[in-house]
Amino acid sequence: MASIVRGGIGNAKLQGLTTQLGLTGEKYNIALAMYFVSYTVFTVPSNLVIKKLRPSKWLPGIMLIYGIVATLMGLVKTYPELVVVRTILGMAEAGLPPGVFYYITMWYPRHMVQYRIGLFWGGATFAGAFSGLLAFGISFMSGTGGLLGWSWIFIIEGLIGVVIAFTAFFVLYDFPDTASFLTPQERSYVVNRLKYDNSSVGEEEHFEWRQLWETVFDWRVLVCCLINMSVIAPVFGITLFLPSIINGFGFDTVTSQLLSIPPYVLATVTVIVWSKWSDILKMRSPFIFAGLLLGLVGFAINAANVSIGAKYFGTFLAVTGSYAGFPGNISWLGNNTVGQYRRAVAIAMQVTFANVGGTIACNIYRERDAPRYLLGHGIELGFVSMGLVLLPVMVTTYMRGNARKDALQRDMQERGVKVEYTPEELRKLGDQAPDFRYTL
Repeated sequence: MASIVRGGIGNAKLQGLTTQLGLTGEKYNIALAMYFVSYTVFTVPSNLVIKKLRPSKWLPGIMLIYGIVATLMGLVKTYPELVVVRTILGMAEAGLPPGVFYYITMWYPRHMVQYRIGLFWGGATFAGAFSGLLAFGISFMSGTGGLLGWSWIFIIEGLIGVVIAFTAFFVLYDFPDTASFLTPQERSYVVNRLKYDNSSVGEEEHFEWRQLWETVFDWRVLVCCLINMSVIAPVFGITLFLPSIINGFGFDTVTSQLLSIPPYVLATVTVIVWSKWSDILKMRSPFIFAGLLLGLVGFAINAANVSIGAKYFGTFLAVTGSYAGFPGNISWLGNNTVGQYRRAVAIAMQVTFANVGGTIACNIYRERDAPRYLLGHGIELGFVSMGLVLLPVMVTTYMRGNARKDALQRDMQERGVKVEYTPEELRKLGDQAPDFRYTL
C-alpha cells in the first residue's frame, strides 16, 4: 500500500491534479522531489531505533501515520499544501522499507533472505499494476462529494493503508527470541541458526558508535549504495511517470492507465522467481547484472525513434529489469555485512542513496520533453551504465577477499600455525573474520 500511495501521484496527474492545483512548469516535479528529500534525511536514524522501539510497534506506527497523511493529500487545495504533505509523507515512509529489510534479516539466515525480500518487493512491484487498475476504478468517482478523481485516489488508498496498519499492530511479532507462536525449542533453533550463520561465534548485537562510523566510511558499502542507486533511480522514474510515458505514445488517459498494468505483472513474477532462484544458488550478482541489462535495453528502446509497439515492449523490459534487480542488491549487502547494527546502517544507507536517485528521477521526465522524454530516458541509461561498471568491481573485490582468506587458511594449516582469537575479537572483526566468506 505504501508503494501504491507513493506511485499513485502518477495516476493522479492524469486525473486532474496538475490542472486543479495549477502545477505549471516544474512544480509537479518539485512536489515529487520533496518526498525523497525528507525520506533521505530520516532513513538511517529510523533504522537505528527500530530495534529499541520494537518492530511490532514501530513499523505499523509509521504505516498508520503514512496512511493518514496520504488521505489528507487528497484534500489539498494549493501547490504549497501539496509540497508540505508530500514532505511529511516522505518522513513517514522513511523507516518502512529499510526497516522491513532489516527486520527480515533478523529472522532468516543470509541465504534464505532474498526470497523473503523478493516477496515484500514483489508486493511493491504488483502495486504498480494494482495502482493503475485502482486508479481506473476510482476515476469514475470524479465529482463525488465535490472532489475530482485525483483526490479520491489519495483518500481511498490512504484509508486502506490505515486499515492495514491497525491490523499489523495485532499480527506482527518482534524477534524470534520473543515470538509467542514458536515453542521454546523452535525459538532456540531459529536464534542459534541466525547467531552462527555469519560467524562461528555469532555477531555483535549491541550498539557502539564505532559500528556506525566503520559502516559509513566503508568504501565497499558506498559502492554497493551507488549500485543500488543505479537500480532504484530507474524504478522511481518508471513508476512515477509510466502512465505519462504511455500517454505520450498517443493513448488517452484511461487506456494509458490500463496499459501500465501488464509490465508490472511481468515484473512481479520475475522478482519472485529470480529471488527464489538466487537463494537456491546462493548468489546475488548475476541477477543484479541481468536486471541492469534488461533496464539498459528497455530505456534504449524508448529513447530510440521506433514504433509505438516497440516502445511499449521496451517498457516491459525497463520495468522488469529495474524492479527485479533490487532484491538481490539489498540482500547482497546484507549478506556481506556482519553485525546487527552495522547491517541496519548499511541497509539504511542503501535506501538513502536510492532516494537521492529518486530525487533526481523526479526531475528528469519534464512536461516540455513529452512525448519522447529523451532527457529522462538518457539519464536513466546513465544510471544503469554506472551499475554495470561498478558491479564487476564489487564481485572482483569479494572474490579476492574469499581467495585471500582461503590462501591464508591453507598456509597456516600447512605450517601448523594456529592464531587464537577470543569470541569478542572475532565478533569485532565482522566480515574480516577468518571464517567469514562473502556471498557473490
